[in-house]
Amino acid sequence: MNRIPYSAAWLSQWREDVMAAVKGMVSTSGDEHGFPPGRNEVRVADEDDRRAAREYARESLGFDELLTFYESIGEVALSGVGNGYFINAARDVLHRVAEEGYVFIPMADDPHGMVIGSDGRGIPFVADWGGVIHRSRTPSPDEAEFDRVAEDLPEFLELIRWSAARFAETGEPG
Repeated sequence: MNRIPYSAAWLSQWREDVMAAVKGMVSTSGDEHGFPPGRNEVRVADEDDRRAAREYARESLGFDELLTFYESIGEVALSGVGNGYFINAARDVLHRVAEEGYVFIPMADDPHGMVIGSDGRGIPFVADWGGVIHRSRTPSPDEAEFDRVAEDLPEFLELIRWSAARFAETGEPG
C-alpha cells in the first residue's frame, strides 16, 4: 500500500485509524477484559499545544518529526490498549527536561534523549536527538538499560497503530 509521506496529513490519517480501532473497543472492553477501558484518545493539538511545539522547536534535542507530531497531535492516551500507550504533550516533555534534565541512553548513537511517553506500567519511551525511540527496561530512566523500539517516530507510531488494531480485534496486546 502506498502511504503518504510523514506529514500533518499522515498524522491525521494515523489519528483516524487509531481512533477507529479503539472506538469499537470502548463499548466492549469492560465485558471482555473485566475492567473499564479507560481513556482512549488521540487529541488534536490546540493553540496551547502548538505554542508548546514552537518552544519544543528551540530545544537542543528537538527533531523535525516530533515537531510535526506536536503541531498536529496534542497528546496520546490509550490506556485501554494492551498495557497502555501514552505520548506526552509537548509542554509535559519540556517540563520534565527542565526539572530532570536529559536521559542518558548508553548504547544509542546519540546518548541523550527526552522522555516522550510511557506504557501503562510507567515504563518510559525516550526519543534521542536522532529521532530513534527507545524503551526503558525499568520505570525510572535514570541509569536504566534501554531497548531500541523504532528507528524513527513514524515507525513508532505505526507500531502503536498496529497494536491498537490488534488489541481491538483480538484482545491481545501488541
